[in-house]
Amino acid sequence: MGSKYTKRYTEEFKRDAIALVDSSGKTVTAVARELGISSESLRGWYRKAKADRGQDQGDELTSAEREELRRLRRENREQQQTIEILKKATAFFVKENDR
Repeated sequence: MGSKYTKRYTEEFKRDAIALVDSSGKTVTAVARELGISSESLRGWYRKAKADRGQDQGDELTSAEREELRRLRRENREQQQTIEILKKATAFFVKENDR
């Protein structure tokens, strides 16, 4: 739902921007201003990187945890669909058996 003007940044650019925040001692906002990017974008990348390194004490999920959650939700959705199909098949065969 983003704007058609939304910029896409390479993973290398994101890594370099995060490294700049870590090494320079400057705030995320200051580094973002220097790079000409949104401070909120850089802040999000920085939080995600900290979570992936295990440095985040908050509720932020690591990339691996996010991927596992995505996989489990997909698997759950597929199993729910299978259950619904089996319920309908059971009802059909019960009805056929009563004839």
